[in-house]
Amino acid sequence: MKILVIEDDRIVRTLVKHVLEKEGHEVSIAEKGETGEEIALREDFDIIILDLGLPDKSGLDVCKVLRENDVTTPILILSAYQNTDTKITGLNTGADDYLTKPFDNKELLARIDAITRRVNKGPGSKNTYECGELKIDLISREFYVKDQKVLLTNNEFNLMAYLLKNPNRILDKDELTNNVWDINFDTNTNFLNVYVSYLRKKIEEITPKSYIQTIRKKGFMLNCEKD
Repeated sequence: MKILVIEDDRIVRTLVKHVLEKEGHEVSIAEKGETGEEIALREDFDIIILDLGLPDKSGLDVCKVLRENDVTTPILILSAYQNTDTKITGLNTGADDYLTKPFDNKELLARIDAITRRVNKGPGSKNTYECGELKIDLISREFYVKDQKVLLTNNEFNLMAYLLKNPNRILDKDELTNNVWDINFDTNTNFLNVYVSYLRKKIEEITPKSYIQTIRKKGFMLNCEKD
């Protein structure tokens, strides 16, 4: 894979580059946010590893700029900030996963593998899923309601894809956060609820049917039964 690492700490940068190249990946390096932005906007990558505490601008701002410019490359935040609020902010900005420093090399590789598995499905895998008026294409990363294309953020798309892969089944919050983001959140946080509300709003702007149902004290379910 072709991977961009945006990291100002020389030791961490060297370690990550070594670990990734040992696995056969092609690694590009950027020591500052602006440089990383320019490279990511100019070239295509399979994944971007992004530090938050960059010397010239916040990694969150870098992530925001890339998403605003329609860069859909998966982003793994690598940061010393360990509080849940920062993790949620990173994901809300458009990152796909969050790994705290110090990290284990095996976990870094596992997170990268998990992200790329979610985004890219291998030969023979099912690439499209439908539920009533809803349809998603995992290859083009497009979502449709009544044949009308609906723009989703990366996090919204990944959540919608998981729901469509598991129709008519109650999914608790732990299952959703672990499988969509590979991160354990305090179940009292409203992170998942916020993204569910985003999806509901976008769907219900086109169809009156309530597809994503809240199952009290259990979780959520994508209702694909005919009315």
